[in-house]
Amino acid sequence: MATGFWVVVTSRDHALDGAREGVVQVNHGKLAPLKRMAAGDKVLYYAGKMIYGQHELCQRFVALAVLADDGIFQYEVTEKFKPYRRKAEYKDVKEAEIRPLINSLEFIKDKEKWGYIFRTGFFEINKHDFDLIESHMQ
Repeated sequence: MATGFWVVVTSRDHALDGAREGVVQVNHGKLAPLKRMAAGDKVLYYAGKMIYGQHELCQRFVALAVLADDGIFQYEVTEKFKPYRRKAEYKDVKEAEIRPLINSLEFIKDKEKWGYIFRTGFFEINKHDFDLIESHMQ
């Protein structure tokens, strides 16, 4: 099966928490997006904000992970919040600003309204775009 390339949108602090824990969590712990992924798929984290619930902008790709296996598990954060997660290996990368990449990224169709696609929280991209972003994170 071909490798999938994904973008997960979250705050920088949440992305770095996932990296520390070695897990991928999508859209506040939803199961459906994780089911679309497979072992070996590559995941980029885009952070629009620095800290969840605050206004300070980040607008960078902040983490890169490779899914470790096909397992999905539920993790109890609190009694009422039990998000679904997948195990992942995070790569040692530097953060990459999005603005210098906008005109070269194929998944951004409208360069004037470049941020629109990130509102979905999770989407698949092609290898060209993944490789371009990854090269700016080296």
